[in-house]
This record gives sequence, structure tokens and C-alpha cells, in this order.
Amino acid sequence: MSLIKSISGIRGTIGGKAGEGLTPIDVVKFTAAYGAWVLEKTGNSKIVIGRDARLSGEMVSKLVSATLQGLGIHVIDLGLSTTPTVELAVPAEKAGGGIILTASHNPIQWNALKLLNAKGEFISDAEGKDILEKAETEDFSFAEVKKLGAYTAIDDYLDRHIQHVLDLELVDVEAIKARGFKVVVDAVNSTGGIVVPKLLKALGVEVVEEMYCTPDGHFPHNPEPLPENLRDISQKLEKGNFDLGIVVDPDVDRLALINEDGSPFGEEYTLVAVADYVLSHTKGNTVSNLSSTRALRDVTERQGGTYTAAAVGEVNVVSQMKAVDAVIGGEGNGGIIYPTSHYGRDALVGIGLFLTHLAKFGKSISRLRATYPNYYISKNKIELTPEINVDKILSEIREKYKKQPINDIDGVKIEFEKEWVHLRKSNTEPIIRIYAESDSESKAEHLAKKIMQDIKEVVSASLI
Repeated sequence: MSLIKSISGIRGTIGGKAGEGLTPIDVVKFTAAYGAWVLEKTGNSKIVIGRDARLSGEMVSKLVSATLQGLGIHVIDLGLSTTPTVELAVPAEKAGGGIILTASHNPIQWNALKLLNAKGEFISDAEGKDILEKAETEDFSFAEVKKLGAYTAIDDYLDRHIQHVLDLELVDVEAIKARGFKVVVDAVNSTGGIVVPKLLKALGVEVVEEMYCTPDGHFPHNPEPLPENLRDISQKLEKGNFDLGIVVDPDVDRLALINEDGSPFGEEYTLVAVADYVLSHTKGNTVSNLSSTRALRDVTERQGGTYTAAAVGEVNVVSQMKAVDAVIGGEGNGGIIYPTSHYGRDALVGIGLFLTHLAKFGKSISRLRATYPNYYISKNKIELTPEINVDKILSEIREKYKKQPINDIDGVKIEFEKEWVHLRKSNTEPIIRIYAESDSESKAEHLAKKIMQDIKEVVSASLI
């Protein structure tokens, strides 16, 4: 069993002993700490909650609702929802915060509490530490019987979210309708199965073929939208007469696309394509995290904007986007953040913008993909023994490559001509993750292996 407490929330496997898995005791304790923090910081006694369709969702949701009510907080429950829908609902309901009950792309046995501030954005590092401390010290008290919180269920926020997408200026429903798209959807039997087909029909998509769109929480495959997990939809596209495939993760904040021939568009390129479209209409800057493809920088500079890299993590990307007034940004895992909509990864907004882009492009999705520079990312890791000083290793690698442009806001990223390597240590185990990108798969793997050999030499020297 696993329980991971971090600044962004609490995540764990269902069952086991308290403190070892995500048990009801852990859910109540952490929810109480967050609710007490919201009351202290905002004085606002209203919190929005929503969940994905995983099997433990209803149980966890009832625990969260009852705990918040016990603190005297009015709960607005969206029920089966998406992460970006809850993010939109928090400011719309003038709430003090929000909790999304989802373990995102993690397997079926996991669940989590993701925490939002009053803007509907993920809480900061400092705020997360405050809440963790409250939970650890149990620094909260519950309301008297006559001051218990109310409970309200609202079941139409997915429809409101769809309307929000339709109302975006850069989403052109008529252009999409005119193309008569035929689309296959894989929503991994979570809440995307409710909202994505509905959105596509509202956008004027002619044919919507649903795969795994029953929101019962029985994931038919690993829910992370990576090519190796998407063989079924790829095979359907190979055999059928469809224009593209759309895949979302269980909480609908990541968007992956499949070409008409069943080949992956590339999750890194979801953001690249959407950014290209947005920048062609709204000149400005872009942001992605340090481990995302260089293609976004190329597209941004081609459109006259400036690209900036942020530390890994949505909250860091959002912070950097605000700092440089970015018009579009996100992460290379298919996460689109469009500030005109809201500061959160949103697959539904991404679908509206991407389909408009593809409709106006007028050719196939594979032809669109071919217009972007080709880069390949090799993802690796080195496992070390606990006594090895990982920070010292990263410092020595930085020194070895000091003549190259280096970004050390999050690990060490070394830039070369049209390629890069990013080294990050794990916060929970003695591991260094090594991501390398180049213009061919073999070059990316060669670069990664070269840096991995450098690390091994540093480790060997430190043990002499």
C-alpha cells in the first residue's frame, strides 16, 4: 500500500492501515486540514468538490463532504466531473477553494485529493506545506451541531463547461461542422466518457465513435494516455474511415491525439499544435516545463513570440505563464493551459481549439503533424543507493558542462545545438530521471546514454 503526501495534495492506494494507504482516516484528516486552512485564509465557508469515475470515488466523496460539513463548510458537489470543470466552478460559485477527487492517470487502485485555491488554481508550494503541517498536528476543530455546513449537489456543470468552450472566440463551430469530422473517442471509462462525446456533438462533429465511454471506473487499459496503452483505438483507426482519435485521461486534463492511420500524433505535439493556432491569432509568449519538447520554442519564435521554460509541475508552469503574460502554455503530457479560459490544464478547451485548427488547415491530421519540427524524447532513469548524494552528482554534471547553456531551476537542464538533456532527482527515492531530446530517436538515446555514463563515472569517483 502507498500513501504520498505532497504540496499539491494527498495520493494513495485504497485500503490498508491508516498512514500506509489512502484510508478513510487519512481522507478525513487531510480534508479537515484543508477545510480549516480555507476558513482561516479566506473566511469563505464554501468549497466545491467533484470526482472522476474511479471505483473508490463515491466512497471518498462522501467522506470529504461529511468532513467539510463537520467543519461548518457549505459543500457544492458537482458529482462526476473533470479537473478543469471543478477549476472553472470554484470562482463561478464564489467558493474559497475546491477539491478534485482523482488520481489522474494512476491505475484503478489509486485515488487522491487535489487542492485548489479560491481562483480555482492549484495551491502553491507554501500553501501546501501549511496544510500538510495542519494535518500532521491535527490543527483543526469541528463545528457545533447548530453550525454544521450545508450540502448542495449541482449536476449541470459539465454542460456549462461545454458552453464555455463553445463561447471561446478562437473556437469556430461552423468551421468544424463544415469539415464533417469522424472521430473516435477513448475516455478510459471515466468522466471523459460523459463530456467528450457531448462536446464533440456540440462542436458539430459528424460521427462520434465511442470507445470505453461508460463512466464505471473499470479502466480497460492503463489510463495514462501513452501510445503503448492505446492499441485498441489505434487499431480501430487503422481499419475504419475516421479522421482522428481523441484520448483523455480519467480526470480529463490531458489530451492525446491519434492520426487517421492509427499512428500517434504525439502527446508532446498536442500543445505545439494548439499553441501554433493560438499564436497565429494572438501574438504573445508561451511557456512549458523543462522536460517538454523544443518544438514549442520553434513554433513560438516562428510566430514572433518568446518561449520560456518553467520547473516541472502545473503550478510552476502557471506561475511562469503569469510572469511572462503567456497567451498559451502547458506541459508536454498533453496538458493545454489557455489563460483566456482559465489557468489550468483542460482537455475540453484543447479539443475545441485543436479541431478548429485542423478544420481551418483543411487537410488530414497527419499532414498537420508533418508541418511541425520532428523531435524525439528519450526517457530514462538511474537508480542509486540511498547513501549517494544526488545533489552533489547533479552539481558535478553541471560543472562538467558549464560551457553549455544550463537551466538549474529544477534539476539540471543542459542545452546543446537543437537538443537538450534534463536531469531531475526524485523527491521520494534515490533516482535521477534523465530526459534527452534530439531530432532523431537514435540521437536522443545516444545523448541520454552519454549523460548516464557521466553520472556513473561521477558516482564511481565518489566511492573511491
